[in-house]
Amino acid sequence: MSELEKQVQVLIDGLVKTGTENGVQVSVYQHGKVVVDAVAGDADTGRQVTSDTPFWTASTGKGVTATVAHVLVARGVLGYDTRVVEVWPEFGAHGKETTTLRHVLTHAAGVPAVAPDTTLEKLCDWDAMCAMIADTEPWWPPGEGVGYHAITFGYLVGEIVRRATGMRISQVLAEEVAGPLGIADELFFGTPESELHRVARLVDDPIGKAAFASLPDEWPLFKSAPREIFPNADHANRKDILQADIPYSATGTARAFARMYAALLTEVDGVRLVSPSRLGEISSLATTGIDEMTGAPATYALGYTVGLPWNPDPAADSTIFGMVGIGVGAAYADRATGVSIAVTKNRFNPIEVNAVEQVNDLVTKALS
Repeated sequence: MSELEKQVQVLIDGLVKTGTENGVQVSVYQHGKVVVDAVAGDADTGRQVTSDTPFWTASTGKGVTATVAHVLVARGVLGYDTRVVEVWPEFGAHGKETTTLRHVLTHAAGVPAVAPDTTLEKLCDWDAMCAMIADTEPWWPPGEGVGYHAITFGYLVGEIVRRATGMRISQVLAEEVAGPLGIADELFFGTPESELHRVARLVDDPIGKAAFASLPDEWPLFKSAPREIFPNADHANRKDILQADIPYSATGTARAFARMYAALLTEVDGVRLVSPSRLGEISSLATTGIDEMTGAPATYALGYTVGLPWNPDPAADSTIFGMVGIGVGAAYADRATGVSIAVTKNRFNPIEVNAVEQVNDLVTKALS
């Protein structure tokens, strides 16, 4: 065990001991090699977290969804300026016919919200969700605004992938990304029935849950979906949610997420997902202005956010790209240092990223 891994282990053991966290995984790669693989705490009652325990990870999964799209672009199956209607004609309704994959990946497509009557059950109905999104009137002309597509992002990219390949995005993930990297049993959109017993069980942090519940209905992001379907531990533990393709989220191990980002940065055991030139294109800041849905600066690359959310000026960390998952961790990489980091956890706290921030500070000081 390296000195850094020992320090990370001490940190996450402490978070579990104090009750800040229940179960945690941390994985760090640098230049394509594992430098930290640490776990602590419980995955469920009587079951400890191991390195191969999958965690439901909320929007951290958006980075996986984007990566699938980039691999298909690299293969020539799609282009960033491919109009969505070229593969999904129905999407052109209500003036959306000029929308491109680039608009979708940068949250500029203008369809950031689902219908007010959307339920958790409907989220599991792929065809119904895609039909609803296709028939949505855009909130702004494609490319003329930016707003976090919290739920719609996954269905948009996923249906573009399905129409272009004839395969569900979960299958493309397995064949084009997870399989070649040796993590097909650690990274999923729809978790197979046979793997459900391995998935960590989430628990709500009482303080975080109460704070989130106290947010006013006028909070900008509540314009994107009914409050009732925003993530929480109960939702993440539902069998139907875990098994459905809902690729604004994903289920996976920290090791799998960190390995995927490492293979975007460089070669990992003979596999590199994108070329160096494409890496620069997909991970660089592509938006400006204020996000229509969050009220914060819009700091999107092609499917990832740029910078770290606890930095007052996220764009200052311009070589860092990835995705934070509300309440449950994060995964990201830094082009400047060749480091990729993933933190997964099962104590759902939607208002704090303390574990991720502390791990990042420790790793950054050691590896920068």
